[in-house]
Amino acid sequence: MKTVNDTVAVIIPTYNRAATLGRALESVTTQSQQADEVCVVDDGSIDGTEELVKQHYPNTIYIKQKNSGVSSARNTGVDATTSKYLSFLDSDDEWLPKKLETQLCALQAEPDFRLVYSDEIWIRNAKRVNQMDKHRKRGGELFAHCLALCVISPSSVVMERSLYAELGGFDESLPACEDYDLWLRLCSREQVLFIDTPLLRKYGGHEDQLSRQYWGMDRFRVQSLVKLLNSGVLEDDQKLLARMTLLEKAEILRNGAAKRGKAERAEYYEQLLIDYSEVT
Repeated sequence: MKTVNDTVAVIIPTYNRAATLGRALESVTTQSQQADEVCVVDDGSIDGTEELVKQHYPNTIYIKQKNSGVSSARNTGVDATTSKYLSFLDSDDEWLPKKLETQLCALQAEPDFRLVYSDEIWIRNAKRVNQMDKHRKRGGELFAHCLALCVISPSSVVMERSLYAELGGFDESLPACEDYDLWLRLCSREQVLFIDTPLLRKYGGHEDQLSRQYWGMDRFRVQSLVKLLNSGVLEDDQKLLARMTLLEKAEILRNGAAKRGKAERAEYYEQLLIDYSEVT
């Protein structure tokens, strides 16, 4: 049974997605356990997003900011809410009806965990697709599993606000792979709870996905790995795994830059290879 301390906020960052935002918001309003706060952070949209929210979802906290990126939008939404738990929903995704109820009950039953995420249904270009093995999800200690790529979708998460605060939120210097960065930092210190049931539909294939806007997504993951290795928070075994992953990605990026004649970029990754080839 829900207690007064089990309040949950939904943070929805959006940018020019009025066409899908309504679907996302409907999936929140039809939850079997209602959220205590719903906050839409409009990251500078010019497509009617403000009118949609204010006319059809008047109880929603609506914040409009100049275009500053998804990390800034999520952090803004967190700052505008007060609930004990935080959940995130990308404006092109859709929750299934028992998402919040299932996850909040799971956290109540497993009080040692401060984050829970779930499996998801993938929709690409209007068709359901199967996830590849590299995207297979699991619970427990995930640090090693999170190094290659992001395995936790923001839309699948419910987490304690206190944990988010301890981590410092999303890194606003990263234009992409900001979720990889946050979950990697989190999984270096916490085990996570996993619900092996799809609780959302995750849509992809559209032109405005971040993965389509930026080439070489691994360059942002390398940036995150360098930051993490320099943070001083990793255990020795975690350092080794992170360094090995950084070297693998840096080598690929160096070779790609050299092939395209990007000498300065190739030199940067070459220096990373030199610096991190030495065991520390």
